Amino acid sequence: MTWILWVKALHIAFMVAWFAGIFYLPRLFVYHAMNAKPAVHDQFCVMERRLLFFVTPFAILTLVFGLVLIFAYGSAWFAASGWLHAKLVLVTLLYAYHGYCFKLLKDFKNGRNTKSHRFYRVFNELPVLALFAIIILAVVKPY
Repeated sequence: MTWILWVKALHIAFMVAWFAGIFYLPRLFVYHAMNAKPAVHDQFCVMERRLLFFVTPFAILTLVFGLVLIFAYGSAWFAASGWLHAKLVLVTLLYAYHGYCFKLLKDFKNGRNTKSHRFYRVFNELPVLALFAIIILAVVKPY
């Protein structure tokens, strides 16, 4: 059973690395939306693209190790773990959020961003709230 602890550790480590990027990227979007200088625009585009493509493998590995855990614990455990079902809904929303970041990145790159820095400030807080809820579900297991 020690291999499961390794899988859990890797799942958590990749999740932390993914979230570091998913917390910072929308902050870059805030600053990008506030600035109209062409040279600064180009620099932000490079930074945002590099960050998103850097953290995407962490998102994938988080998913892989999470699925390994689910399969390792088995279908009976999965069926009885209501907290995990709620967590998976939030995780699915986070992957949609991550995917939406690719669209936002493309909009900035092509000069089609229509959203204000205020939108990105709110957008930046969503993964924080999801993370708190996910941690509470995983640790407290309320149902």
